[in-house]
Amino acid sequence: MVGLLLVAEGISGVIDHLWYQPIFGLVLNFVNRIVIPRLDFLTGYEVLANLAVAVLGGLVLLGSTALPGTDDRGTDDGVS
Repeated sequence: MVGLLLVAEGISGVIDHLWYQPIFGLVLNFVNRIVIPRLDFLTGYEVLANLAVAVLGGLVLLGSTALPGTDDRGTDDGVS
């Protein structure tokens, strides 16, 4: 769930930075509107920072689906 939110926030942040993105602005553009402007070293790299958030979310999704010992519901299958 966190990975999916990060992917959505990263993509939405890129859209919001290049154009105005009004859909769920406070939720999907939190990183783009609140976090990135407060980090001076990201000035000029806003699009790359948002893309990095999306990639990080994709890696979290990938990692969470590849965990051994869990079934499709994410519960322990009892195999040691």
